[in-house]
Amino acid sequence: MNYRRGVTPPPVPRNPLPGLPRLIATDLDGTLLGAGGTVSARNAAALHRAARAGVVVLLVTGRSQHRLPEIYSQLGARYLTICANGGVVYDPVGERVLACRPVDPDRVRQVCMRLRERVPEVVFAAHVECGGRVLHEPGWPRPGGEDGRAPAAPADLTGSPVVKLQARAPEREPESFAALVADAVGDLVEVTRQGYRGLVEMSRRGVTKGSALATVAGGLTIPAEDVLVFGDMPNDVPMMRWAGRSVAVANAHVEARAAAGEVTLSNVRDGVAVYVERLLDGRA
Repeated sequence: MNYRRGVTPPPVPRNPLPGLPRLIATDLDGTLLGAGGTVSARNAAALHRAARAGVVVLLVTGRSQHRLPEIYSQLGARYLTICANGGVVYDPVGERVLACRPVDPDRVRQVCMRLRERVPEVVFAAHVECGGRVLHEPGWPRPGGEDGRAPAAPADLTGSPVVKLQARAPEREPESFAALVADAVGDLVEVTRQGYRGLVEMSRRGVTKGSALATVAGGLTIPAEDVLVFGDMPNDVPMMRWAGRSVAVANAHVEARAAAGEVTLSNVRDGVAVYVERLLDGRA
């Protein structure tokens, strides 16, 4: 992934205090966010302390950027963000997309066709316009409130480049559905999943949270060994494997725990803050 033409990458940061990582990257849902999908005051304060100490704080999420303003408000800061499982790098201060790597429409059509043959009841949602807008088919479950989705006929989903394609079959068991999708279209797209039943997410081949993190860190001249990451789900595994130091929250999926070098407290017990505070206090 390269930064978009005409876009200036973030400036190279100053070195933090000795003993601290140069970059902390954290997943949001299930990791930094607690009950109700909100940021606790303790987690926000710990990240503020790290940033003041010279550490780059980076948010890494499966969400698209239109679902992040409330999170930035709760954090009291607008940290550089990797969105859509690595498909987008977003600068919330300038409100601009720095990098975008979508799946081309022809490939999206192939993916949808193959999956409909294997799973007739599947419905899709497509994050288009570099994550600025989400289209969903009739039958896609709508969360409460405005979420940026607009109804779309099946053909409409394949008319534009897609940074993240979601497939949902709610009655399917999560692990077996993910395996089925990977078998059907794994040669066309990256396949991953979060914690929702019967939901699989797809992005461009080679695009993961790990690949995007490597791009951002490289642009800041920060090597993998100076990066600390927090995560909880299989879509976090690529960045956990890439970083020099990786920590899973106690509630993490078994795959994320296996990829992590360490485990902290759960998301509802402010596990990210507890670990970061120990680092800053010289106890980790």
